[in-house]
Amino acid sequence: MSAEPRSSSEQQRALARREQILCAAANCFRNHGFHGASIAQISKAAGMSAGHIYHYFDNKEAIIAAIVERDLEYLVTLTAELRATGNIRDAMIEHVAEGVRKNLEPAEAGLKLEIAAEAARNPHVGDIVRRADEVCRGSLADTLRAVRQADGHADDEATIAGMTEVIAALFEGLMIRGIRNPGMDRDAVIRGFRETVRGVLKQPS
Repeated sequence: MSAEPRSSSEQQRALARREQILCAAANCFRNHGFHGASIAQISKAAGMSAGHIYHYFDNKEAIIAAIVERDLEYLVTLTAELRATGNIRDAMIEHVAEGVRKNLEPAEAGLKLEIAAEAARNPHVGDIVRRADEVCRGSLADTLRAVRQADGHADDEATIAGMTEVIAALFEGLMIRGIRNPGMDRDAVIRGFRETVRGVLKQPS
């Protein structure tokens, strides 16, 4: 009777240790870059041995894959929640403020840009990032399609794909702008983003 609770407890501890490693690795990647961050540094930041790190992850690329997967789960869950609302358009517009603030957060932007830079150099990391982006784009496209269908539009896949890329480029571009111009008027940016998203959603078929 006690085996199941122990198994559940062990699983929770393993998940907590895994998250501890991911948080430590994220900080190291931000501070030292992917190549500058060693497993020894990550293990020190995580407060555990390097052997313990390797128990959960084979290498740094596997850690990046887990970080990317964690971000993907957040975005897919978010778009699914938007589609489940009574008014998807209003829910998307309302969420713009959170999306702007999240992408302007220095730690968030620094980590994602470091991973993107490594993806440009490392084919394996590039594959990880592109596979995740494909899933994310698909979920966002489903959300945009639902809004457009509710408005009576029958868009082809190319139209939805174009709208998806515009929305993605808007928010991803904020990460670079936040680094180049950290003192920007965020409220003004949020207002501009809301109007832009409205315009994308209302474009003719």
